[in-house]
Amino acid sequence: MQKLTMRYFLYARKSTDEADRQVLSIEAQLAELRDYARKEGLVIAREFIESKTAKEPGREVFNEMVAALEQGAAHGIVAWHPDRLARNSIDGGRIIYLVDTAKILELKFPTFWFDPTPQGKFMLSIAFGQSKYYIDNLSENVKRGLRQKLRNGILPALAPIGYKNDKQNHTIVVDKELSPLVKRTFEMYATGMYPLKEVRNTMNGLGLKRWERDLSVSNYQKILRNPFYYGVIRYLGEYYEGKHEPLITKALYDKCQAVMERKSKSHTKGLKPYVYRGAFRCAECGCFITTETQKGHNYLHCTKRKGPCSQPFMREEVIDKEVRAILKGVSLPPALAAEALDNVKKEALKAAQAGERAAQNLRGEIDILNQRMNALLDMVLAGQITQEEYAHKKRSFVEKKKEMEMKLAAFARQGEKRFEPAIGFYNSVRHVGDALAAENPAENLQILKNIGSNLIIGGKRLSYKLSFPWGKLQKFNAAQGAATGKTDNLKFWGG
Repeated sequence: MQKLTMRYFLYARKSTDEADRQVLSIEAQLAELRDYARKEGLVIAREFIESKTAKEPGREVFNEMVAALEQGAAHGIVAWHPDRLARNSIDGGRIIYLVDTAKILELKFPTFWFDPTPQGKFMLSIAFGQSKYYIDNLSENVKRGLRQKLRNGILPALAPIGYKNDKQNHTIVVDKELSPLVKRTFEMYATGMYPLKEVRNTMNGLGLKRWERDLSVSNYQKILRNPFYYGVIRYLGEYYEGKHEPLITKALYDKCQAVMERKSKSHTKGLKPYVYRGAFRCAECGCFITTETQKGHNYLHCTKRKGPCSQPFMREEVIDKEVRAILKGVSLPPALAAEALDNVKKEALKAAQAGERAAQNLRGEIDILNQRMNALLDMVLAGQITQEEYAHKKRSFVEKKKEMEMKLAAFARQGEKRFEPAIGFYNSVRHVGDALAAENPAENLQILKNIGSNLIIGGKRLSYKLSFPWGKLQKFNAAQGAATGKTDNLKFWGG
């Protein structure tokens, strides 16, 4: 009887997993396996090549090879090592089961011995188990490394826009070019005057990009919701204290979250989208003011939820006019607003320069104190002064040094920051003027809500209370006539 010619499938696999980085490339595996098959006189029926991890079952090429083995297309496999065939228990079990059922008669490996005996199958199962253990252990080591990074306050991932990954020191540093734009994004949105689409258009125009690509609205939403920017790492639902330099304060972040939440609830389901519905309260009974349409016009009136109320209806156009008048009273002509903003920035620059000079002087005095303390130590060691004299003088030096260090820290904390409210205010003032020009009642109402409170309608009039410094600007404009003449807006801010 003629002996059956054994046919083999050649299987080569390589993935990008950490565990496979030391394994031969597919080209090298193919060259080695073909040469091995030729020397051993093996008949290769087909080659199966795959670039996919074997940590989990579901490899398409591997499954195709197993199906062909079950159909009897071949009775053996040639591979570099058992770990090329399986690194998980399911695929390893399938191979051993095919050996048990004689679907696989031989497994050939240049680096591993196998025969279809109980001892051979036992050794094969150990090889598969070792491969799985290596992957599991590697995965646990990686997870442990990630947890340690998080405990150390380092984000174990790609740095968000505004930061850079420092590969040399394995940490995250501030991107000097983009970080000011990220900070400005938070400041702009926190005013509540800009929808995300406008924030995107403005900041993209200023050059805030990711890999040279413009950011989408959803990208900005992710930025504004990321606590990393105020110093906290959010990773897989948990929060960790970060060691990186924050770009913004927690207060600014919270303000942005409040704006986002408010905007997400601004559209009331099931109701006709009237601009002023629910925006005001009745001066007489305190109920909300609602809106309804009569004969083609929108009218505002009290809901009268608490009982009868004598307040009359108001035409929506009248409210539009009053809101615009209020905003006009807290706006400045574009040129004047730009001039005021420029003046504030100049003063901020002067203050920063003066502060740096003062800080430099303090650093010089601290250096002198350190030298004196060192000299004092030399004196006591040389026996020139007593221990009591040394302790007395040292205490004086230490207290003076600490006082200087506190002053230096105060300079570092203040810097230009004391001018940031004024800069943000004049940016907002400029936006008020832009909104008036756009004639958008909904946007005007939102601005009024942001700068004022106690919005009440009574006697066909709108009453309100403006927050600081908007109320001050309103009085200032009324007294100075800001729309026609130049004013000292720095004096207004600080006066």
